[in-house]
Amino acid sequence: MARNTGIIKLEGTLQELTFYKTQDGHLVKTKSGVSGDRILNDPNFQRTRENGTEFGSAANAGKLLRDTVRTLMKAASDNRVTSRVTKLMTAIKNFDTDSKRGERTVGVGILAKGVLNVLKNFNFNLYAILSCILYKPYSVDTSTGVITMTGLTPINDIEEPTGATHVTLRGAWAKIDFANHTSTIEYTNEVNLPIDGTSGDVTLTPAATPDGSGTNFFLLEVEFFQEINGVQYTLKNGAYNSLAIVDAINEIA
Repeated sequence: MARNTGIIKLEGTLQELTFYKTQDGHLVKTKSGVSGDRILNDPNFQRTRENGTEFGSAANAGKLLRDTVRTLMKAASDNRVTSRVTKLMTAIKNFDTDSKRGERTVGVGILAKGVLNVLKNFNFNLYAILSCILYKPYSVDTSTGVITMTGLTPINDIEEPTGATHVTLRGAWAKIDFANHTSTIEYTNEVNLPIDGTSGDVTLTPAATPDGSGTNFFLLEVEFFQEINGVQYTLKNGAYNSLAIVDAINEIA
């Protein structure tokens, strides 16, 4: 893959070269000489087929996670979140030491010892890392999904972007069964606070316990607003909003 730095920017295929535009600029690559039929049937491409199957499985698991938290992601995610979640799921898939190569899955890997540490503190918006925005310690009760903060003082405990006047804190408790490709989610109440020196406790309580089984995900979102004439508007289209997985547990120990 090469970068097209010429004055004329092309898109499409010219002889053996394919020109295309990405968020990283205009790129060019040579046309592959291996047919799809050969990759699917040639014994020499067995490893390629295995890798492709496992990648597809990880991508599907990533989509399940993103679909589950999509409502939260609308306010807080970056433009590479899809590939980053897929990479996360690939890492979890690699914990599957029971299945054959080409058959490893996230549904098995996520049950492995220590794998949940890979999930914790995953940020859906790399431009707004939760630990760089929220300095106040919080606790997560994994039996109820309640997230609490004691004595939160927004002006001291939250790194607000320029122009922000208010901040909203919200949590969620999701259950995702990667083996059966099912999920449910329950959201907490929202706590909207002016960014000033007022100190108070924050309690975020899920509306209910999510149905189903699988891996429990606990999420925390920080969203910024600017108040003008009594109305709060999303700041910079959500560029500074943060969303992270703050804890995760399996129901099967």
